Amino acid sequence: MSAKSFFAGALALALTTSTAMAGTVATPEILARGQYLATIMDCNGCHTPGSMMGKPDFEHALSGGDVGFQIPGLGFFWPPNLTSDAETGLGTWSEDDIVKAVRTGVRPDGRHLAPAMPYHAYSRLTDEDAMALATFLKSLPPVANAVPPVAGPEETPKAPYLTVAMPQ
Repeated sequence: MSAKSFFAGALALALTTSTAMAGTVATPEILARGQYLATIMDCNGCHTPGSMMGKPDFEHALSGGDVGFQIPGLGFFWPPNLTSDAETGLGTWSEDDIVKAVRTGVRPDGRHLAPAMPYHAYSRLTDEDAMALATFLKSLPPVANAVPPVAGPEETPKAPYLTVAMPQ
């Protein structure tokens, strides 16, 4: 399945189940704007299995990356599931929770996102764009996919990862 057909299917599903969310109605225009933003922000680049290996699995788009990042001194991090799955994704997060995490790098539980997440750049999103992105992510069909847990710098990672190498 291509990214285009995946997102077209997600958009069609969202349009048939649109509801008012955090004061924002999931209109076709808002969902299309959110889809556009998720595309140009390259959410799939990290959060879709296979993307880091050059073979993105759009059947499971945005359900969490299978290649993580090692950040010296901090540990190992895998891009989380962004679908509406309540157990492994953003299903229990509100749109406001998503907006806060995208803009500030802080999750609803207070934990900070890994520095690989470019939230500093995304902090400049307008209120309308941030909410459109959040509304789009909440509209995605749930995909149950638990990514590997964060591992500390002295722990052994449980899945493939990229290393940020500091010059000597």
